[in-house]
Amino acid sequence: MEKKRSPWAWIPTLYFAEGLPNVVVMTVAVVMYMEMGMTDTEIALYTSWLGLPWVIKPLWSPFVDLFKTKRWWVLSMQLLLGAAFAGVAFTVNTDLWFQGTMFFFFLMAFSSATHDIAADGFYMLELDSHDQSWFVGIRNTFYRIAVIFGQGVLVWMAGELQKIYPDSKAFTWSLIFFALAAIFIAIWLYHHFVMPRPVDRNNEGLTAHDVMLGLWQMLSSFFTKVPVKQIVFVLLFLLFYRFPEAMLTKMASTFLLRPMEEGGLGLTKEAFGLAYGTVGLIGLLLGGIVGGMLASRDGLKRWLWPFVCAITLPDIVYVYLSFTQPDGLWLISTCLFIEQFGYGLGFTALTLYMLYYSQGEFKTSHYAICTGLSYLGLMLPGMVSGWIKDAVGYQTFFVLVMLFCIITFAVAAFIKIDPEFGRKQK
Repeated sequence: MEKKRSPWAWIPTLYFAEGLPNVVVMTVAVVMYMEMGMTDTEIALYTSWLGLPWVIKPLWSPFVDLFKTKRWWVLSMQLLLGAAFAGVAFTVNTDLWFQGTMFFFFLMAFSSATHDIAADGFYMLELDSHDQSWFVGIRNTFYRIAVIFGQGVLVWMAGELQKIYPDSKAFTWSLIFFALAAIFIAIWLYHHFVMPRPVDRNNEGLTAHDVMLGLWQMLSSFFTKVPVKQIVFVLLFLLFYRFPEAMLTKMASTFLLRPMEEGGLGLTKEAFGLAYGTVGLIGLLLGGIVGGMLASRDGLKRWLWPFVCAITLPDIVYVYLSFTQPDGLWLISTCLFIEQFGYGLGFTALTLYMLYYSQGEFKTSHYAICTGLSYLGLMLPGMVSGWIKDAVGYQTFFVLVMLFCIITFAVAAFIKIDPEFGRKQK
């Protein structure tokens, strides 16, 4: 009988592997395309499309359950991700660099979304309920470490390489993605030997028709959990709660990196990696921790409006930065810390509400639908954010973001939450 493997041997690396492709597609690609000469309109439109696989991943999640095992899917997707990183590395320095890199970024996004499904399923399959609760903080921490590595270390490395090769930005990015490919091949090889082999669910006798029928039942039950009038408010909340942040996120990176004469702050990639990729992300992580503590003590309903204020009002730091254009790195870092801490705090409300709405039968699939709708709420505004910014400039754009905060307050006003949900029982 195989000796049970310690979760410490595979959980940190598994969730590092889950977080890294996401941050590369959503943030690192923005920086790379900006350096390749694309406008903010083009960057926002094309990179927002890359979020589509995370939006629609609930549609193929039943097939991950039906065919093969979760371990097989995890390992296969990690190998495919390594190939996708290598594909970007091979094509970024060619004449068809945009078409080639977009193809491999889409492959990366699809593989990463599928990896998310399989990794979370493997986590629930291998661990009992006690260990799942115990390691939830560990998995989230290593996911965030992957984000810090992507936004901070990778962008910093690109800046250092461009000092060595000042006339070939494409070549430096090619080296970055070759390194990422090597990292993922190493992770795949490590997990091949280290990941446990739990007894996966028995799918013998199930057909694709059975899966499609189950998918229909799951989807229909999602929309009939509450009265028709209330489901409209649920959908509006999931789609528009992060509307201002969706507009802001795509333009934040370009604003920090573009030169001052173009309305940006002109940060070097090293300074960007420190201020946005490290200090800002620490604020995000701390905000999430504090938000979880407050909600677990008093319940989500008690803290809903403070959370709404936290995810919206701190966006005003970008109005300040765009009008003053300070050159002090610590002042900029402090502003980013404040905004990201507020986002982490306010995001707690969305996460807990998705858990609250997903209670009952099909809770795993319903939570996947909630996250997909939430991703859609990020993707669509992000697609037009660059066009708006190019039309009005950074200063007016960030003022508009503050006006869009009204939308978050509006959609939060109509949702219904049990006062006891999330509250510590005395």
